[in-house]
Amino acid sequence: MTSPTQAPVQAKAAHEPHPYIGGRNAALRALAAWRMEWPGAPRVIVLTGSPGTGCSRLLTGFLMLCDPEYRKGLELDAFDPATVPPDLPAPAVPSVAGLTAAQTLWLLADHFELSATRTADIFPELGQLPASGRPVTIVVPDVDRAGPVRGAGEPARVVRDVLKPLAAVESVRLLADVPREFADELAEGLPSGAARIIDLDAPEWADPEGLVLQADALLNPQFGAPDLPFTTDPAARRELAEAIARHAGDGAGSRLTVHLAVQSILTHPEGFDPADAGQLPGSVGEVLDLHAQRLDAHPRTLRQILAPLALAEGEGLPVHLLTPLASAVAERDMSEDMARGLLLAAPFIRPVERAGEDIPEDIPEGERTLVALQHPGIGEAVRAGIPDVPGAQARIAMELLEAVPDQDWAKAGEYVRDRIAGHTLEAGLLPRLLTDPNLFAQADPVLLRAAVEALPYEELDAPARTYLRTAPLLTRTQAPAMLRAAFLETAFVEDGLPEYAAVLRSALPGLPWHTLWSVPVGGVEGVTVGRLPGEQGPLAVAVSVVPQGTPGAHLLQADDPGSPAVLVHDLTTGAVIAADPTRIQRPSDDERAAAPLGFSRGADYVRVWHRGEQQGDEKIVTALVSATPFTGTDMSPDGILLVATENGVKALRIRPSQPDTPDVPAPRAAEPDARPTA
Repeated sequence: MTSPTQAPVQAKAAHEPHPYIGGRNAALRALAAWRMEWPGAPRVIVLTGSPGTGCSRLLTGFLMLCDPEYRKGLELDAFDPATVPPDLPAPAVPSVAGLTAAQTLWLLADHFELSATRTADIFPELGQLPASGRPVTIVVPDVDRAGPVRGAGEPARVVRDVLKPLAAVESVRLLADVPREFADELAEGLPSGAARIIDLDAPEWADPEGLVLQADALLNPQFGAPDLPFTTDPAARRELAEAIARHAGDGAGSRLTVHLAVQSILTHPEGFDPADAGQLPGSVGEVLDLHAQRLDAHPRTLRQILAPLALAEGEGLPVHLLTPLASAVAERDMSEDMARGLLLAAPFIRPVERAGEDIPEDIPEGERTLVALQHPGIGEAVRAGIPDVPGAQARIAMELLEAVPDQDWAKAGEYVRDRIAGHTLEAGLLPRLLTDPNLFAQADPVLLRAAVEALPYEELDAPARTYLRTAPLLTRTQAPAMLRAAFLETAFVEDGLPEYAAVLRSALPGLPWHTLWSVPVGGVEGVTVGRLPGEQGPLAVAVSVVPQGTPGAHLLQADDPGSPAVLVHDLTTGAVIAADPTRIQRPSDDERAAAPLGFSRGADYVRVWHRGEQQGDEKIVTALVSATPFTGTDMSPDGILLVATENGVKALRIRPSQPDTPDVPAPRAAEPDARPTA
């Protein structure tokens, strides 16, 4: 008897193919052996192949067999028994598409209900689960789609920071679909026999009959094909299917080539001759070129129509951006080509309808429907034909900048505002974009942070470094744009960039606070507001309890060497005041009770509220959230909030009378690398 883990042998088996995959039995046998822990089967399987070879489809079909509920609807007795895994609980399947490596780890932690509060604790806890009787089987699909920004290199981080550590845990059984350039790296270092690479482009995994079945099914009117001489006649259909599969071959992109070739034929059957082998493509790129030629169009025109979609970020492009971006890439006016060419491009594009929770309420109708390529492999083929991808991305970025009304990012469309960073990153121009604090506030912080983090730190100017320092707070709090702007306004003041803080105050008059000053002082144990009597009236001051020896500080009791030291600042300007601390008067309880604002403090947040006429009528005004815990807080009767952390002291003038009060985020624990709570 031949073990399923040995080199596969193609055989004419009297079994039905998997209804979703239509073949790939050799690969399915290897995956089933992994799932059933067959003796000699590897613990780690690395699935790879070029775009369009069918890795995602194979993995999806295999997971159907691993799902206890889904497999009930399949006629498993008709399948090759060696391709059917045992009926076990479904494996963990974290979807990494659009996510960072850290987010992927927290998905796993949530799935297995781990108690870890840091990513570093996740792997040891996973390793301990089998001892408690809980199997740890993990399937990670579509690693090539990881990360919120394409040019940020997130697939590499997922492999190195998630998959390799998982593979190193001996009690974890791992199946991962990764780009070929990372396949050897993932398997490297594991004991002999512990890992196996299944490269669907390799001859040993060739599936010529599966390609024929795929083409035949796509051509069959029973599955939606139109009635044509070569689709209704079974013999003619089989002959054409064999010819399409033979020309596509078994290598790179073969499954996608077959799919697109059939779609091209069925969309525009006029002029197609099944007997003309010259009309059958051998690659995705040839599908595009032959399709254009059959429709009396220049192949370059079709590629130029598809180019902005091949270079797009995220789920796709808003329809209204297609023509200007295509013109930018082609460096000519594409208006007429786009007006005539959407039918030409029809087999290769699809609409993406956005609804429900996927779309913010303020997105206009024009951006609720996106256009995307049918498959990432089409994008690979189109990009390969662009002689200067960074140059094309630079032209797209310039066109997106032109689309910002009045150069005000608050008025920009969602795609322009959130995705321009990805385009400028690939163009090599992102550092030049990172000078507008209004963009920092308005852009999606997850997307912008991913793009900025992909740059070497030394390439960042001061405002970009401030953003990078603040970005974890912006993503952790999930704050709306106005509150993000307030956090950034404070950060610019802290970093000695008041001119950038002033830009935000000018652009966004509804900021919930203005930062008056910030001073870096270490070891602050507490703060209080007070007033210092003087000839020209009392002066509002801030008093900080600091370590003895702090420059500018005075002992609270000059004649007591053990007395704590205090540092006194002008409350409104931050200027250090050389004053006798014993002369400072604190607000009375009655003064505090009569003040219009009050506050409550958590470990790393301060909520400010407006007092109501009766207890319980308080209205939240805003919340200040800190990346590090607060060590002291106080508020003056006229609404200046004084806060201290381990990094220093700052004063903020709260502005409660703004017409639109921003949403206040829920507080988060201020622990580095902490588990997100939302």
